[in-house]
Amino acid sequence: MDFVPSHIPVLLREVVEFLAIRPGMRILDATAGLGGHIKGMLEAAGGEASVLGLDRDREALSEAGRRLEAYGDRVRLVRTRYSRFPAALAEAGWETVDAALLDAGMSSLQLDDPERGFGFLTDGPLDMRMGVEDGGESAEGLVNLASFARLREIIREYGEDPQAGRIARAIVAERETAPITTTRRLAEVVAAAYPAKWRAMARQHPATRTFQALRMAVNDELGELEEFLRAIPGHIAPGGRVAVISFHSLEDRLVKRAFRLEATDCLCPREQIVCVCGHRARFRILTKKPVMAGEEEVAANSRARSAKLRVAQRVAAADVVVAGE
Repeated sequence: MDFVPSHIPVLLREVVEFLAIRPGMRILDATAGLGGHIKGMLEAAGGEASVLGLDRDREALSEAGRRLEAYGDRVRLVRTRYSRFPAALAEAGWETVDAALLDAGMSSLQLDDPERGFGFLTDGPLDMRMGVEDGGESAEGLVNLASFARLREIIREYGEDPQAGRIARAIVAERETAPITTTRRLAEVVAAAYPAKWRAMARQHPATRTFQALRMAVNDELGELEEFLRAIPGHIAPGGRVAVISFHSLEDRLVKRAFRLEATDCLCPREQIVCVCGHRARFRILTKKPVMAGEEEVAANSRARSAKLRVAQRVAAADVVVAGE
């Protein structure tokens, strides 16, 4: 790999503290990236922990393997989507883990390498797929083939951009002249679609939200997160903890809702006098509000500004209070 990115793991100190990292733990890093969090957790455990790291990006895993080589068989890296972590655990012979981490943000490799097509500060092919080898629709295919209605919905929902309609209309008009194949061209089209007054007042490039929205759609990021949150409670050992770092309000909302659901016993409607759902709490929420990076970390790593960390602990069977007992 010719491009070697810098890498600063977000909220590392908080992750280590909230997951109570210690020697002898089995740890799942569902989004290994370049291995920054894994390295930090292993250092906190004195090198005496076992880590299973997952990522769908082959290049990221290769670089992570190089950076973590000193830990030998303490680290096992697997290329897969994080929603498929149960299969990876089974392959490793693990039923449960003592700590699990999911960092839903982009790795430095993906953001900084222009050939990956995630950013627009430098020109590159319009791709945005985290796992190129998996195939699937690229951002170029989405931009040039999706209907106006679909593009508007994606940009409005995932990008939360009030100019979604104007942007989608501009993209459709431009591609009728010539296909949009590069990040710079798409950024120009989006910027031109913004009203002049909005462009003048914007604190970030007008294309920022559109690029975020397309990336989330191409990689089904919300679907991946929902599947992970649905499955993870059954794979955390009693007393173990799970931490999720999100960077988007929609992601944070999913995490908050999932943790709250798993921290609640009965889920029956309030008017239901007797519980018939049989649901029992499996989590205890450790972060009433999301933990965010301090000023010092944001100054050193601007990408940490929007990071939100939520943590929950798996309750032991004896901790679960059954109604009527």
